[in-house]
Amino acid sequence: MDPRSTAQDVHRCGLCETAMVHSYCDFCHVNLCIPCIGKHISDGYHKHAIVSFQERRSTLIYPKCGTHEHKKCKLLCKNCANSYMCSSCTASEQHRGHVFVEVSHAYKTQQEIVKIDKEELENSFSPMYEKIARDLENQLANLDGGYEKITTTMSKQGELLHREIDIVINKMKTEISEIKVKHRDTLQKHLDEIKQIQTLIKVTFLTLRDLEKSNEVSSTIEYSSKIREFRKLPPKVKVSLPTFIPKPIDRNKLYTFVGEITPLAAVTEEVSSLNQSNTPFSGLRDEPELVATMQTKYKILYNVSFLGTDKIWTLGETNDIKCFNINGSLLQTIKTKSKKWPNDIAVDSNGNLLYSDWSAKTVNKVKNGQTEELIRLQGWRPSQLCVTSTGDILVTLYSDDLTQSKVVCYSGSTEKQTIQFDDKGKPLYFGYGGLKYVIENRNHDICVADFGAGAVVVVNQDGKLRWRYTGQLSVTKNKPFIPWGITTDSQSRILTADCDNNCIHILDQNGQFLRYIDNCDLEYPSGLCVDINDNLFVCEYRKGNVKEIKY
Repeated sequence: MDPRSTAQDVHRCGLCETAMVHSYCDFCHVNLCIPCIGKHISDGYHKHAIVSFQERRSTLIYPKCGTHEHKKCKLLCKNCANSYMCSSCTASEQHRGHVFVEVSHAYKTQQEIVKIDKEELENSFSPMYEKIARDLENQLANLDGGYEKITTTMSKQGELLHREIDIVINKMKTEISEIKVKHRDTLQKHLDEIKQIQTLIKVTFLTLRDLEKSNEVSSTIEYSSKIREFRKLPPKVKVSLPTFIPKPIDRNKLYTFVGEITPLAAVTEEVSSLNQSNTPFSGLRDEPELVATMQTKYKILYNVSFLGTDKIWTLGETNDIKCFNINGSLLQTIKTKSKKWPNDIAVDSNGNLLYSDWSAKTVNKVKNGQTEELIRLQGWRPSQLCVTSTGDILVTLYSDDLTQSKVVCYSGSTEKQTIQFDDKGKPLYFGYGGLKYVIENRNHDICVADFGAGAVVVVNQDGKLRWRYTGQLSVTKNKPFIPWGITTDSQSRILTADCDNNCIHILDQNGQFLRYIDNCDLEYPSGLCVDINDNLFVCEYRKGNVKEIKY
């Protein structure tokens, strides 16, 4: 139904203002009822253009010519920056030899542009900005809840620390009580000895007093003096009180001991202009599509690495590293030199297989079927690795006591760079606490999926912290964010496996969440890689499958 004819929007005649409209003067822009049409054109002005109301504004209104009075400009001069001109202007010296275009043609062309722009605003920009607004509103709505969770966690940490402190203080009080008992026993023992001597002195004194008054010869002669015993005084006993030396409280150290607050990561970035073909996720499919599922026959599957155009290497909890084509056919098997299962695999620019060996503390290269030792470590063990765009190797390392971790860049077997601490000297990465897959992004950022910290940690090529991503608030993804495998595509988007929530998070290069891949029946996703066409390969840890996904 035409909304202009609804009861809420009845159009009236512009002259009598009472009757319903029937016609329209496309020159004067006036609504007219039937009786008022004659009245309107009775002024004899020949420019009136009476049309039905439904066809209003169909007559073009041309601008007046500034040179020739009463002339309308129905032409554009292409040579004069599309300036308006009337028919008389075409004969002027100023426009001799110029190219003219009808205003009506240019009008129709621009009308098409207007229509396209209107549709783009309605169908693309408006939904996009609505989505952005909803996202910000959701973030604001979840803000209090998110911060309340943080403060609740802090309070629980405080309560835990208070309990531990109370336990320590009570233990020290118990120790003091035990010392006090020993102190009292020592003093009491010596006091009892002195009391015994005092009693003996008193008895002796009474005896001497009786003897002094006695006239019995025998008792006086038989008396034996004890003064020499009393003259030798007992040792003076002095037991010192124990002391409690409180250690000074260093608030900064205490702050670090209690926990760590990561800085607010608010990033704004220029967004490239949208065109009609853009989707809200700029290049991402409306729905990711599961293309194929490959069975590797690993009982436990850790990672996958792409080789060339149609092959992948896989590793599981065995000493076999298997190569498959994308159809799932087994092409080759490499056994590790140490006979232990490797921690990770990668492929260098020459197509050679690299693998890290935790037990042997080595990184090895397999070339032409022969395994050679590339890196040997002392005091550290290699875990995950990747090859950079310059051919260097990034390796995540753990100290032998598993208390420290870092990322080291090697050129061949030479250490070029170590990334371990931020600008404040705090560790960038959690201690051992699970695997730390590493990848270099197309913008040369170094991205680590820190399993133990529950975060993706990204530094630039100088090792300076850029941002941390700790998951996306979601009703459906309600388990803690535990990143496992990580990879990056041709658009510098970062993809990381969230094993407990059975999904993949897609982030842009600045750490902004774009979307989940959660519709492909993923079960405990682990290692990830993409091919040259940005097809995603996902390991299923417990099933031993590799799934190929278009996203």
